[in-house]
Amino acid sequence: MGTENLTSVTEFILLGLTDHRKTQIVLFSIILLIYSFTLMGNLVIIILVRADSHLHTPMYFFLTHLSGLEICFVTSTLPQMLAHLLSGNGAISFTRCVIQMYIALSLGCTECLLLGVMAYDRYLAICHPLVYAIAMGRWRQLHLASASWAGGFSLAVINVMCTLRFPFCGPNHLNHFFCELPVVMKLACGDIHITEAILFVAAMLAVLVPLSVILTSYGLILSSVIRAQSASGRHKAFSTCASHLAVVTMFYGTIISMYMKPRSDTTPDRDKQTAVFYVVVTPFLNPIIYTLRNKDIHRAATKMLQRKGLEQKY
Repeated sequence: MGTENLTSVTEFILLGLTDHRKTQIVLFSIILLIYSFTLMGNLVIIILVRADSHLHTPMYFFLTHLSGLEICFVTSTLPQMLAHLLSGNGAISFTRCVIQMYIALSLGCTECLLLGVMAYDRYLAICHPLVYAIAMGRWRQLHLASASWAGGFSLAVINVMCTLRFPFCGPNHLNHFFCELPVVMKLACGDIHITEAILFVAAMLAVLVPLSVILTSYGLILSSVIRAQSASGRHKAFSTCASHLAVVTMFYGTIISMYMKPRSDTTPDRDKQTAVFYVVVTPFLNPIIYTLRNKDIHRAATKMLQRKGLEQKY
């Protein structure tokens, strides 16, 4: 009998963050506010970069891709989470669960790769400024961004197809707030040890390869900055990299603890708490981190507000 005939689960029940009704309403209000600010913050970054010609540089080109990616990522998970918190019912069909699992994993893998590309861009800009314009030309930017998206979605296909090789014959309760591959995998029927090893290798490719690029890039940047004679030059280099390092630390730290630890060392409640950071918190903080101390973004926002004021005046 084929595995497809053994799959009797037609829907999953997401247990969510809590089953306490008053807490669900409070969480609904908080997450709705965070979701709104996340969308608004990332949209503002995209609009400002497109509107201001001074921001048409490789760094901001990749930043718009990161902002667009974050919008897609939170939209693939948070609206359903909000609906379940509001209704108190966490039912989701098997098909919708698989689609959500694939989309969320694809976007997560893409972000891992894109953060590596952004670190490489900062390395070229700081350590090789004379050849930066040529080395990171328009076509190179497009190739790197396209490779990040294609690589992320391709790795997700491998992971999801490996998971769907197994039947799901019950139980159907997921102790999570969205369909995430490691959690869904726990409900598969059969011996999943070999598949877990394959998924671990895929996670290494998606996480450790770009992370090694990031660590190498920033190690070379740090070495170059320390040798710099100008204090202002050191300050500028550190300030341009600090925001990226903050994002990397939050994102990779939680991703590694979720996807690269043995399943026996994790608990369902800890999985949920870890996921909150990279599903809710990190996308919310990204636009704040990238804009709070960014003078270029401040200047572009001021120019746009002044332009709007003049248009309204005349």
